[in-house]
Amino acid sequence: MTLLDPAERKARGLATQAEATGLPGTEPETLIEESWRDFIFAEVWTRPGLPRRPRFLVAMASAVTCGLQDSQIDGYVRGALKGEYLTLPELREAALHLGVYSGWGNGDKLDRAVTRVAEELGLPPADVPPICPEPWDPQVRNDRGHAEFDKVMTFPPGPPKTPYLEGINNFVFGEMWCRRGLDEPSRRWITLVGVCESGAEIPIRSHIHAAMASGNCKPDEMLEFVLQYGTHAGWPKASRMQGVILEMIDKVAEGLPWHG
Repeated sequence: MTLLDPAERKARGLATQAEATGLPGTEPETLIEESWRDFIFAEVWTRPGLPRRPRFLVAMASAVTCGLQDSQIDGYVRGALKGEYLTLPELREAALHLGVYSGWGNGDKLDRAVTRVAEELGLPPADVPPICPEPWDPQVRNDRGHAEFDKVMTFPPGPPKTPYLEGINNFVFGEMWCRRGLDEPSRRWITLVGVCESGAEIPIRSHIHAAMASGNCKPDEMLEFVLQYGTHAGWPKASRMQGVILEMIDKVAEGLPWHG
């Protein structure tokens, strides 16, 4: 962490808060508000290890799933749009992606925030491709889902023997991950927040490994992700992610699978 004169920390925190939320930074009135300015914005957001685009994606996804107020979610959406780190069509895709990994209700929360901010900024509606515009051929979607799973997860999928596994193959990988309106590295950060929040061991371990094995996310970026995720989710949840990420950094470096 960087040591700064208190006045420098305050100034940097207010400036970064303004960038992150798209609104002028405000002087805090309480201790927790002061910590937002002097730690989250002055310290975490200004660290160079994670670029702004993934920081906004992590912030929005974790703000939604960790129960932050609508005004705080709106702030990150506004900051991303005004800073041109993400476009309106990309944010519509991000809401769908978050719905898959954190539940459709959370996807709706982000989508509504995007709508509010887009209306506030006077933006025209986003032009995004519809879900499955072509006829729904089960075999085509099955084959496409298998191929996309293999690419995204860096290992081949098993047969979809249950309705849940059919849904993963058919929609999650056969449809959503195939949508190119949001790039694969960006999808990784949303996915990581979703699996971290789930507490589910296999998704946590396999997606953390795949994020690095695919080359989408660098080890140093993953460690920075833990710090930022922890500011919304809390240090205990982030501690668990830190342990898995450190383990998977070593496995990827040694060419080992996530469960090997």
